[in-house]
Amino acid sequence: MQGCTHSQQSIVDTLDSTFYGAKDVTVSNQQIEALPYNTMYLRINDGQRIFVVLGYLENGQRKWLTQDKAMLVTQSGRLVKTVNLPDNLLEVSNLPQDPLLNARQLRDGTTWTRTIGWTEDERFRSATVVSRFSAGGEDVLTIAGKRVRCLVWHENAHTDSPSRDWQNTFWVDAVSGQVRQGRQMLGAGVLPIDFTILKPATL
Repeated sequence: MQGCTHSQQSIVDTLDSTFYGAKDVTVSNQQIEALPYNTMYLRINDGQRIFVVLGYLENGQRKWLTQDKAMLVTQSGRLVKTVNLPDNLLEVSNLPQDPLLNARQLRDGTTWTRTIGWTEDERFRSATVVSRFSAGGEDVLTIAGKRVRCLVWHENAHTDSPSRDWQNTFWVDAVSGQVRQGRQMLGAGVLPIDFTILKPATL
C-alpha cells in the first residue's frame, strides 16, 4: 500500500489501482487490524473485489477514495453517491428519513420514499423509489477474522417509471447497529454494489 498523507481530512489510496481484473484482492486480518483507518471490501457490478480505505468523513457521510480517482459516498451504511465510475449514482433525496439511520429500530414493513438520480449507459435517469423493509433473520459473518452476529434486512424497492422491482440487502451488527455488509443497486435495479466493512467506524 502506498504511504498515506495527512491533512485535516486524510486522503488515502486503495491497495489496488484498478477496479477490474481476474483476481480478487485479499488483505490479511493482521494488516486490516494494523491500519488506523476504516476499511472495506468493494465489488462493483460483479467485477473484481478491491480494498478501499476511508478518505473523508464529512457531515455524517463517509467518502471512500480509490487510486482511479473514483469516490463512493456512504451514509448509515447506504451508498448515496458515486463519482468517476462508468455510471454513477448522482443523488438520493430524503436521507434524514432513511430507516438505516436507526437500524436497530427497524421493523418489518418499515417504508421509505425517496427520489434518486443516476446514469445508465451514460444517460441520466431519475425515479421515485418506494421501498419496504422485511426481516431476513440472523446471520453470523466472519469479517477480518472476527465473528459478527448480524440482523439481515431486505429492502424491496419499486419504481413506477421505469417500472422496476429489485432488492437491496443489509447486514446490521446486532450489537452496534452499524451496517457491516450490503448489496445495493446503484440505480433503479441496475449495477449491483457489494461491500463489507472490515474495520467499522468508532461510534
